[in-house]
Parts: sequence; structure tokens; C-alpha cells
Amino acid sequence: MNDFIPPAKPLIGDEEVAAVTRVLRSGMLAQGPEVKAFEEEFSEHFGLGRACVAVNSGTSGLHIGLMSSGIQAGQEVIVPSFTFAATANSVALTGAKPVFADIDPDTFCLAPEAIEAAITERTAGIMPVHLYGHPAAMDRIVDIAKANGVQVFEDAAQAHGASLHGTPVGGFGTFGMFSLYPTKNMTSGEGGMVSCATPEVARMVRLYRNQGMEQQYHNEVVGLNNRMTDIHAAIGREQLKKVDAWTAKRQENAAFLSANLTGVTPPPVAEGAVHVYHQYTVRVPEDRDGLAAALRSEYNIGSGMFYPVPNHRLLPFQSDVDLPETEKAARECLSLPVHPSLSQDDLERIVTAVNALATAGA
Repeated sequence: MNDFIPPAKPLIGDEEVAAVTRVLRSGMLAQGPEVKAFEEEFSEHFGLGRACVAVNSGTSGLHIGLMSSGIQAGQEVIVPSFTFAATANSVALTGAKPVFADIDPDTFCLAPEAIEAAITERTAGIMPVHLYGHPAAMDRIVDIAKANGVQVFEDAAQAHGASLHGTPVGGFGTFGMFSLYPTKNMTSGEGGMVSCATPEVARMVRLYRNQGMEQQYHNEVVGLNNRMTDIHAAIGREQLKKVDAWTAKRQENAAFLSANLTGVTPPPVAEGAVHVYHQYTVRVPEDRDGLAAALRSEYNIGSGMFYPVPNHRLLPFQSDVDLPETEKAARECLSLPVHPSLSQDDLERIVTAVNALATAGA
């Protein structure tokens, strides 16, 4: 049988290994000069034009980003349900309530009209997710937020380098969070990066990540230990040098798939959007699970089902809210391999397999 094609594959080279060795030999392992350099280089690389603060995970970034933006218990933050649970978890951890709104069927991101319908007098913020690497409709979302006097927060966990009408994701809201988990478009091994619209928000994120203190033993707020290590930052700095080429390869792979797949619905790209294809997500209207199983058993191709259980049906958040596009996407979406490690033979095997199985009604 052909070699297995994984749905995702972290890329770690000799440069990352050498960087980790350098840090280990330096004796400075915790948050230090590597973290500071990574923060500055990340902001510059993605053209964010704002301070970035490194943390130990994407979830930490969302949590303390919300805290730093003044979100409090009893308030509401509008979020999608079709996303990883960390989006809603981070809101709940502040004591605020995640309010679920439906998605746009093309982009899988929060639908502006659904946001407007979900706003109440308790709404303090809107947190779109740039899902699968496609930017949410930030121009419209920012206008809605301004009209209602609420903040915008960006979950850009999967969208390093994505943009809308020339503005990079992470550059629209009070803060934006990028995940650096191993399967993301770039990694630091584990970690997150928070882009901050103002010096005040950046200072608060730095306080909250470091037990509430800038000066040792002078704690200003009740904080957490959400620091990134210099080991992780050193990996991230090397990945920054490679991520643009990887993104270009993802986009090239996605273009090939979209041009050749039949029987499934490829992901459209909104006008003015740059999609970075963290996932290449198609719709399978009939028997998505059967197609995924057949890809694995008959062609040795992995795939991903993100997210078969929407947040509003998870135990901590159970709600009877009506989200028809979310429910439909949860039934139909299947993510095919698109990562930069794919060879042309891999791509052709994916196309052959999907077309054959979709035609056969697998």
C-alpha cells in the first residue's frame, strides 16, 4: 500500500534543533531575550504594526487577552459555535458568557447578520474566528462593533498571514491571538502570540502572563503563569523564516485541489481575502464520515473532521440556540491534506481518491 498521507505534519528542521541547543547551552531557559526578539520579529513579519506578546498557548492568549481588554463577569461576548472549544472556554474563564451566533456558509466564519441579531445590552465584545485560515468579514464586523459600542477580539489561531483588503488578521481588533501549536501553519512547539492594539492592552497582557508583575515581587493584579520559554521562542524565530514559503505551498496545493476535485464542494475565497489554508475544508453533503473512512482504508489518506460537535452542544455550553448553518457544516465538513510536505504524487492520489469515492457515493 502507498505511504500514509497525514492530514497535518509539523515541519521541524536542523535550524530549529540548533536554535534549541543554543538556548539550552546559554543557561537562559525561561522568558528572556529570545522571547523579546520573537515578539518583535513576529509583529514585523506579519505587518501588524502593533506590539505582540508571547504566551504559553493560544488558549492562554485568548483568556488573558479578554482579561486585558476589561471583559468581566456577567458580560456577553458573541462567538461562533463552529470552532474549537478554546474560543468559548476563554470567554467563560473570565466569568463572561459566550453567546453563539451562526456562520457564513462559504467562509465558515461568523456571519455579520447573525452577530447583529445576537447583540443585547450585555454584549461587550465580538470574537470572530478566522477559521481554517480564511479571514472573517472584519470590515463589516468592525462596523457593527462601532455602531453598538462594543469591542472586537480576533481568534486568529489558524490564520498566520491571512488578510482582508490588505489588512492582516490580528490587526483589526483590540487584540488578536495566534496559536503556535505544532499543527498550525508555524509553531514554537507550543505557545501563542497576542497582538495588542494599544500599549495599555499590551502592558496588561504582560502583567497577566507573569503573575501580575512587571517588577519582581511588586504584583499589580492577580495574574497567571502564562509565560513562553526562550526554548519555544527560539523555535518560533526559525519558523518565521520559513512560514511564507510554506504558506505559498499551501496555497499552491489548494489551487490544485480546487481545480481537480469533483463530487465535493471546495472552499470558496471571499473577495479581497487572502486564505492561508491551515485546513483545506470541503463539503460532503452525503456520508462525510463514510468518505473519510474510505479515504483511510482504501487509499491510506488521512483527513480531519473539524468540528463535528459545535460548541453550543458541548456539555459546558449546552444551548437550544438555532444555528442551522453551524449544524450543517458540522455534518458536512471534511478537511483534506494541504500541508507543505505534500508531493505532486500525494496531491494526485488525493484527487483520484476523492473523485472516485465521491462518485461512488462512499
